[in-house]
Amino acid sequence: MSHDTDPTHVADSPSGETGASAPGQHPGNDQDTVQPESGQAEATHPRVQELETALEDMREKWLRSEAEMQNLRTRTRREVEDARQYATQKFARDVVEAAENLKRALGSLPPATEGEDALITRMREGIESTERSFLGILERNGISATDPAGHPFNANHHQAMAEQHSDEHAHGTVIQAWTPAWTLHGRLLKPAMVVVSKGATPAADKPAG
Repeated sequence: MSHDTDPTHVADSPSGETGASAPGQHPGNDQDTVQPESGQAEATHPRVQELETALEDMREKWLRSEAEMQNLRTRTRREVEDARQYATQKFARDVVEAAENLKRALGSLPPATEGEDALITRMREGIESTERSFLGILERNGISATDPAGHPFNANHHQAMAEQHSDEHAHGTVIQAWTPAWTLHGRLLKPAMVVVSKGATPAADKPAG
């Protein structure tokens, strides 16, 4: 007896599964999925550090530049101010000579006495009034005079013209000032010409009494 074979019959596989895949499934994709490579993010990390370092360097350079510019502006402003205040220094030095001449003119007059000549009295009063007015003008323009008599000698502001013994003044004290110390806005314009004490007179030099 012969057996008919159905041409449409598909033989089962040895494992009992059919050779066709289930709808919606693709061979070989049951468990495998594509994952992003974790090393990609790590590879950019050194680059980020490099950029951050460069940014910090630029920031420090900018801060230093700003500090230098501020110092330059301050120095320039101070130099301009000094130039404005002390531009007349040579002229001021000549002007104080006139003030000292007024003082010398007063010193050349005889001491005021009762019953003195009216002409001398008016002359003295006129010179004193001129001197006061002149000194006021100088002070308004930053020029001032200081009498160092009785103060310790200061080589930065005084010029010693002579030394002598004095029982009333300690060693190194200014006994007398021939001229005052002149300053322009606090800066020395002309030193005072002074006589400085050498201390008490030695016993051997004192006259016998």
